[in-house]
Amino acid sequence: MTQSLERLSQRSESMKSIRGIVHTMKTLSVINAAPYDHAARAIEAYHDTVLTGFQAFLHHYPLDARDTPIAMRVLIVFGSDHGLCGNYNEALAAHVAQALTDWPEGPRTLLCVGAQMQDALTDQGLAPKETLFPPASVDGIGRLSNLLTQRLDDIRHMVHPGDISVSLAYFTREDGAGQVPDIKSLLPLDPALLHDLSATPWVSRTLPSFTMPAEEMLMALIREHLFASMFRAAAEALVTENAARMSLMQQAEQSIDDRLEGLIGQMRAVRQDDITTELLDVIVGFEALKTGKKRKKRTE
Repeated sequence: MTQSLERLSQRSESMKSIRGIVHTMKTLSVINAAPYDHAARAIEAYHDTVLTGFQAFLHHYPLDARDTPIAMRVLIVFGSDHGLCGNYNEALAAHVAQALTDWPEGPRTLLCVGAQMQDALTDQGLAPKETLFPPASVDGIGRLSNLLTQRLDDIRHMVHPGDISVSLAYFTREDGAGQVPDIKSLLPLDPALLHDLSATPWVSRTLPSFTMPAEEMLMALIREHLFASMFRAAAEALVTENAARMSLMQQAEQSIDDRLEGLIGQMRAVRQDDITTELLDVIVGFEALKTGKKRKKRTE
């Protein structure tokens, strides 16, 4: 059914308004991702400092890699609190559900960041013990990381004298593959990491010393290791979330442009039909007028 020119014009204006909204959201996604990307790079420098502290500690007190009984396995999943980012949360939830099938049997605790991720995990049959709000700004990343660190301390005290294992699940950027879901183990500390730190020679002639008891110093280093790792995971999750939203908005913008092009084509066709009809009306009227004049001359 052919639509009127007025109706097509209304649809075209509506599509242009929607395109403006989509373009604004795409621009905001690019702008929002930049400070989170900077935060992710900045925390890596801090994490390197923490690992340097581990290196100095291990030169004083080498740690033996030993199998400590795990009383609780903790998994923290970083997702989004807002939609319009495609299957971002669903894909990570599916990856987590698949990974958990290979985990050893035993008590486990699932912590979730983001209401959308909570829904995605629930759809996979996983029930988070607690859902936290994701940061609304770069300043909120530190607050979230401190809160998660406190939650881990509470869980560790609850299962004492047993130990806990801690893993993080989030989307990370990968060269050539865009963004991919990843599960990173934090505790127990990786024996390969401890071996590399112990085997690496100290760069200066003087090895740093410390006055804290060794056990307290170790726990402080582990806590900062957890904080830096969770800070980076949260920042990386926010970067990839905004990247996913930007990609979706870019696809929507292209789809709207295609629709607009089709509407403009229809408007041109309808306008051409109207012009053709008006010209035909003029020609028919002119021919009718000529015929009337000829008949009048004959009658005279």
